[in-house]
Amino acid sequence: MSGAVPRYLAELGAEGGLRGTDIANITEVSKATVSRWKAGDIKPQPRNELILSDLHYVVGRLREYYPADDIRSWLYARHPQLDGERAIDLIHSDRTLEVLKVIDRLENEVYL
Repeated sequence: MSGAVPRYLAELGAEGGLRGTDIANITEVSKATVSRWKAGDIKPQPRNELILSDLHYVVGRLREYYPADDIRSWLYARHPQLDGERAIDLIHSDRTLEVLKVIDRLENEVYL
């Protein structure tokens, strides 16, 4: 396993509690494709690389506040500060900045 994508995927699992199915769902690819990414056999399309990069960054930020299983739950939960939307859906829709604003509130001790 070499390269950023396999490393990101390993860290998303270890630090964010995310499974191959989660990655497949957010990137809209098959679990087999995610497995090939993990093995370094193929690279994601540029849009999916951006999604993975954003997801990796968000998980890294959340790691400061939550354990891995809670991060996964946080990403899938509907949030009042996101107008009832789920962070995972916003990341998929290239709206990661909205998610990061909520995390910034955690940093400023305005807990959710």
